[in-house]
Amino acid sequence: MTSAHPAPPPDETAATSPAPVPFAEAFRFWLKLGFISFGGPAGQIAIMHTELVERRRWISEQRFLHALNYCMLLPGPEAQQLATYIGWLMHRTWGGIVAGALFVLPSLFILVALSWVYLRFGDVPAVAGVFYGIKPAVTALVLHAAHRIGTRALRNRWMWGIAAASFVAIFAFHAPFPAIVLAAGLIGHFGARRWPAVFALGGGHAGAARGYGPALIDDDTPTPAHVRFSRGHLARVLGAGLALWLAAMAVLVATQGWEGTLTQMGWFFTKAALLTFGGAYAVLPYVYQGAVEHYQWLNGPQMIDGLALGETTPGPLIMVVAFVGFVGGWLQQVWGPDALFAGAAAAAVVVTFVTFLPSFIFILAGGPMVEATHGRLGFTAPLSAVTAAVVGVILNLALFFAYHLLWPQGFGGAFDAISAVIALGAGVALFRFKAGVLPLLGGCAAVGLAVTLLKPWL
Repeated sequence: MTSAHPAPPPDETAATSPAPVPFAEAFRFWLKLGFISFGGPAGQIAIMHTELVERRRWISEQRFLHALNYCMLLPGPEAQQLATYIGWLMHRTWGGIVAGALFVLPSLFILVALSWVYLRFGDVPAVAGVFYGIKPAVTALVLHAAHRIGTRALRNRWMWGIAAASFVAIFAFHAPFPAIVLAAGLIGHFGARRWPAVFALGGGHAGAARGYGPALIDDDTPTPAHVRFSRGHLARVLGAGLALWLAAMAVLVATQGWEGTLTQMGWFFTKAALLTFGGAYAVLPYVYQGAVEHYQWLNGPQMIDGLALGETTPGPLIMVVAFVGFVGGWLQQVWGPDALFAGAAAAAVVVTFVTFLPSFIFILAGGPMVEATHGRLGFTAPLSAVTAAVVGVILNLALFFAYHLLWPQGFGGAFDAISAVIALGAGVALFRFKAGVLPLLGGCAAVGLAVTLLKPWL
């Protein structure tokens, strides 16, 4: 009996593994990724999946998801850590450092420039109009992110149940994200003993993932020598990371004193970097309390504007800390009134350095142990459950954004119909027409600018 829809002939170009990738070629890709990684972690991970798994076939689907699930467990930006992990897997330690650094540096330079414009030129109506249009697009992007991750992670009723439970826990009971991660991991760990197929990576549907052809780092690729675990490697990475942090803090203490603004920024954002479970949005309340309420490096409206800038620039959203550092360094005149820009830029660099240093240490030190667990259900089952739980958390974030977007003064205030229309249009563009992040942000920004400029005549 023949199928009514015969399968298309296999793509001959996908029948063989790709050729080894030179370091220079990988360098160019990571540099490009640093400039196009819009859309928050979900968008950035989707870009890497499309480029590295589907198009270039540098790494297989299962190896990609295995690395991603580990990064989701760590404090820090999971997309940047995933880039670091894959770079390390392909080209050793320097490959990981280059991939992770290039994921961040373009965003740092862009945010420094935008922060300077923000402080120098203040509240310009045109800028406010651009932000007005971008905020609905960001809301649609977050909702789309939940859908994208959900289609990969929610493969059966158990995974749907975990996602629903995580949503209820954070929405109704305000459960902390680490508690949700721990609970999901325990469910995966113990559930896999009773129903192993349910908690297999991909939700128990091994054949559900599309085949993109053999990959350079495939499911059965032997473990390279440089990714095998050794105590000496672990000690060297931990020692080097600690030495870099101590050296940076020693310079700040020697030049600023312990109570100096730059020193306090270095110490505060080191602690923040270790609390960023669940991505930037999970740690933003902590950053707000410290930077705005305790240290008063900037005020509340400036913090919100910084978040909007972070949403419109490439790189991880946690890069909003660079904006906080720049504005705080400028307003506190850390290098004196005659060097406002230099002092502010130095503050942004300090904050970025201490925020991302732990991420490199986690990947370069923990990567060999993670590679040793590849294909072992005892390790992958908890991570599959965690991935499902993250879907519920992201959905909660989308609703949080939608509420503040559509009812800026709360439910008792006016409904923002224009923002609703822009958000709906952005959603249609994403879900129906598969619009790219840059065209979407550009189009919504143009609509917001037009509405703001025409409002006096409407």
